[in-house]
Amino acid sequence: MTAKINKVLPAAAVPGGEVIISCENFDASNFRICKALFGSSQGRIISASTKRVIVAAPEAQQLEDCVSGLKLCVGNQESNTIDFKLGEKLADSLHPVTNPAFDPDTGNIYATLSGSRGQKVPVSVWKISPKGETTPFLSNVVNPTGIAFDPDGTMYVSSRHDSNVYCISPFKEAEPFAKNLGIATGIAFDKLGNLYVGDRQGNVYQVSKKGVVTTFATLEPSVSAYHLAFGPDDYLYVTGPTASSYESISRISPTGDASLFYSGLGRPQGLAFDIDGNLYVAASLYGHRGIVKITPDKQSELFIAGNSLVGLAFDDSGHIITASTSEIHRVALGIKGYLISNLS
Repeated sequence: MTAKINKVLPAAAVPGGEVIISCENFDASNFRICKALFGSSQGRIISASTKRVIVAAPEAQQLEDCVSGLKLCVGNQESNTIDFKLGEKLADSLHPVTNPAFDPDTGNIYATLSGSRGQKVPVSVWKISPKGETTPFLSNVVNPTGIAFDPDGTMYVSSRHDSNVYCISPFKEAEPFAKNLGIATGIAFDKLGNLYVGDRQGNVYQVSKKGVVTTFATLEPSVSAYHLAFGPDDYLYVTGPTASSYESISRISPTGDASLFYSGLGRPQGLAFDIDGNLYVAASLYGHRGIVKITPDKQSELFIAGNSLVGLAFDDSGHIITASTSEIHRVALGIKGYLISNLS
């Protein structure tokens, strides 16, 4: 009998992400002739039985493979094809440690080459065009960590090396905007233009438009970084991995009151919202790594499979931009992200 795919979880992946296929009649007795095809690109089957196949998503061999769907093959017999989105690689040999940043004015994506502690790399921030052309953008920030645009479209970059946040001028000059912010990691702007900075030692700072720094909230210290994102509800959401394997997302009110939003994630890192209030976070859920989607009523699912993911961003064309510890991918999912620059 011909194999039949009933369900695929999740329905999107970047290379290496583990995809679970629920199926019927998959004959894995002769493993050599078994295949899982993402368009024309062949994934690596990790385990297989008659009713369940786990496969590592491949790198797309051609652009069409990103939207061509997924099917199982045993010799010349092919199953039905299920809708599936495979990430398109935009850049590699980078070193992001949190979210990439999308500039709606130009359509460009920006990501860091952060380097090891105290390392001054030749290029701090790289620019990736909508066509995937990668060029150097900024070269004079040591250990660049968080990148964010204010409501007026000006870029800011944090440095976990010198505790500063830099304002990037139109001439690509990094001018200190706020100093003495601890181990400055994730940054985010509210819709009024105030900057928030995560100090992994346990503080979240608020920096006014004039550069005045105040402590906004205090949380548990992180072993790596704080990651910040504002939701459509005007609350600030924060992740900060600790030594626990059962970690949480904090929610901070406009007055600085912190509460627990969601628990049960493994090493949650970069996060972002869509316009419907769904939260997406780079984390592990029930032992599977990728981008986890959490609805406003706190229902969760693995949305994009992917290993070593540290952050994400939305562009204005319905794509999710994912960042791993070395690569940037674009996944076409038709989702509109929540961007403060688009607010009226």
